[in-house]
Amino acid sequence: MTHSSDPREALLAPYAQRDSESAGRLRPEQGHSFRSCYQRDRDRIVHGTSFRRLDGKTQVFLNGKGDHYRTRLTHTIEVASLSRTVARALGLNEDLAEAIALAHDLGHPPFGHAGEETLDLLMKDQGGFDHNEQSLRVVEVLEESYPQQAGLNLSYEVLEGLRKHHRALIHPDGAEYPSPSLEAQVANIADEVAYYSHDLEDGLASGLLPEEELSELDLWREAEAKALEESAGQLLSSGPRTHRKFILRCLINREVEDLVATSSEAIRSSGVTSVDDVRSLPSRLIGYSAELKSRNAALRRHLYERFYRHPEVKGANENACSQMEAVFSHLLKQPSGLAGIGGLGTRSLARVEHDGLPRAVADYVAGMTDSYLRSRYSELL
Repeated sequence: MTHSSDPREALLAPYAQRDSESAGRLRPEQGHSFRSCYQRDRDRIVHGTSFRRLDGKTQVFLNGKGDHYRTRLTHTIEVASLSRTVARALGLNEDLAEAIALAHDLGHPPFGHAGEETLDLLMKDQGGFDHNEQSLRVVEVLEESYPQQAGLNLSYEVLEGLRKHHRALIHPDGAEYPSPSLEAQVANIADEVAYYSHDLEDGLASGLLPEEELSELDLWREAEAKALEESAGQLLSSGPRTHRKFILRCLINREVEDLVATSSEAIRSSGVTSVDDVRSLPSRLIGYSAELKSRNAALRRHLYERFYRHPEVKGANENACSQMEAVFSHLLKQPSGLAGIGGLGTRSLARVEHDGLPRAVADYVAGMTDSYLRSRYSELL
């Protein structure tokens, strides 16, 4: 338990997670004179090596494909921005929601979801690979910022927010509960809002996703009509880039407005009056209306069918993942390197005895940027 006299806590809703009510850290620390525990968590994440590497990791298009396409880092920043917006609108703890959002993809390997699927296959006999679990591993074990401890020693509530697929969550006091804080729920769904809407923009910019096809989607038609109304008809005479960006602005605004309104009503109807009430609920309170959920599902299907599986995207990713397989295989056979071909880093080698060689190799490969993995592959040729 930490203590705070921060006047901002008085502005939070009763069901928000307060800094002063944090379950603390695995290794207790003295509080900071003017930064809350979640602000400190945010800063530890941003200053970490894994966070910087996100700039060199694929979102959809392989890193280096174009200057204007999103990377895993720009996606993360967008998720953090959306998380703060929604958290503030709901009276929640913005700093906590932001910290979770900034850490949510730290464990993502190079080459996007294709890279994750490849690593999962390579590790199928060793427990598999999941980027959400790897994000937890990064902040708990792999980051080395303090001489007295492994990991970043983040507060319990940030770690809770990274446990996306855990069916049951265990509080430090031993209690088991089904749902995380509302701030964690906000960061989780903000990821979805950012992912699909911004991938839509990249797909349009690349020319692989024709705008004419999007007229089949209710969500796009509605956003286009709103954009035309807000621009007083000037949308039709704007350039293609401005045209699509303004429509996407209206689409994202529609998503966020629906999310805030629906979640506000769900919170009110649930009768929760504390964060403990939130955690005890079997279902989550942050979400879309049924109408928007259906429209988002249609958008996701369209993106998968017409963009993510497009031969130009899929082919490039498959080629990159074959390079990942080759590097992984080499490191398993020669973890210390061989005849001018590099092996695992010193810190990864030191973890082999405790974690086993396959997991140490997976950690090492997952931490690589796209370009670094390519350079390691070129050593094998």
